[in-house]
Amino acid sequence: MTPDLINLIVCGVGGQGNILASQIVAGAGIKKGLRVAIGETYGASQRGGSVMSHIRFSTAFPVGPLIPKGEADLIVGFEPLETLRVLLEYGNDTTKVVFNPRPNYPISVLSGDSKYPDLELIFTQIKNLAAVSVVVEATELAKQAGNHLAQNLVMVGALAASNWLDFSLELFHQAISELFSDPEKRDLNLRAFNAGIKGFQQAANK
Repeated sequence: MTPDLINLIVCGVGGQGNILASQIVAGAGIKKGLRVAIGETYGASQRGGSVMSHIRFSTAFPVGPLIPKGEADLIVGFEPLETLRVLLEYGNDTTKVVFNPRPNYPISVLSGDSKYPDLELIFTQIKNLAAVSVVVEATELAKQAGNHLAQNLVMVGALAASNWLDFSLELFHQAISELFSDPEKRDLNLRAFNAGIKGFQQAANK
């Protein structure tokens, strides 16, 4: 990460709200006056397959939408195995990670055709590979905020609380409010976002 360029990857599986989260984070960056490029990559299945959003923030020059392998500064993971996969491919010894530890089991695992890797091993590898790793119980916090599907906004709140991007909370609030015209949906997503802020602060202070 340099003063002129920040490379962020938001990763998870289809159906977790990856793209919406990326729009909010990118929107906050635009409001800060940065140049922003977004690239999306999808796995074999839109729902249940791997989803990655590459978000690149530049202060001075335009950049391409995809982050080169090994050059992710920050990773926000909605699912632990996907977080580890992205960290292995795009991370380096300075990469900072915040992730939701709740697994999202693929159909092959649910049907018994394959086995999900040991969670403790995944957590240990993430911790060993990343310069900083913070675990935020996003699914549970989203439930408490009103809807477990809002875990994506919890993770955006966690990223905002980290200050790794140096974006004010107000920039995120503005980006969220502009995306949700319905008052109930806006309030739910803001509650989830605020829950993520508290969740990160509590996890980081353990």
